[in-house]
Amino acid sequence: MHHPIVSEILTLFKTNGGSMYGGEAVTQLEHALQAATFAKENNASDALITAALLHDIGHLLHDLPDDASDNGIDDVHEALAAKYLTEHFVPAVVEPVNLHVAAKRYLCAVDATYYDTLSAPSKTSLTFQGGIMNETEVANFEQNPFYQDAITLRKWDDIAKDPTMKTESIDFFASMIQNSLK
Repeated sequence: MHHPIVSEILTLFKTNGGSMYGGEAVTQLEHALQAATFAKENNASDALITAALLHDIGHLLHDLPDDASDNGIDDVHEALAAKYLTEHFVPAVVEPVNLHVAAKRYLCAVDATYYDTLSAPSKTSLTFQGGIMNETEVANFEQNPFYQDAITLRKWDDIAKDPTMKTESIDFFASMIQNSLK
């Protein structure tokens, strides 16, 4: 029997996960499953697999339109997600989710080639998410004990946009979500 929060998350994805993922060719659910699949294939911990699966759950928790970011609206989905997850999940889930947007800003600052790998919608959102980090922000980001996990998650996030990729269903990941609870 799943913990109520696990059932709630599975239902949330089944109900709202069919919406398109901000200008990309995949749905929210497909994007989440692809990121989690990359985590699983890389032998990540259950907590990091769960973080990969749930990193954009904030998009499913607000009532903004799918194209909000195209219109310059930052839905602060990473903060919404962290707030939602904090009560039930270990920091190894919450922190990488909370930092995955900052990780994009960080990677643009420390890796000269990274910006060019971003999709057009991701470049657009970078602007209103604060742009490329300055040196102080980079140093602060590196103080977080989960910053490496956030970077790893970010890289899976960036490639989890393939409309032809096959993945397991959301239910396949239920036990990993369960194992990541406090």
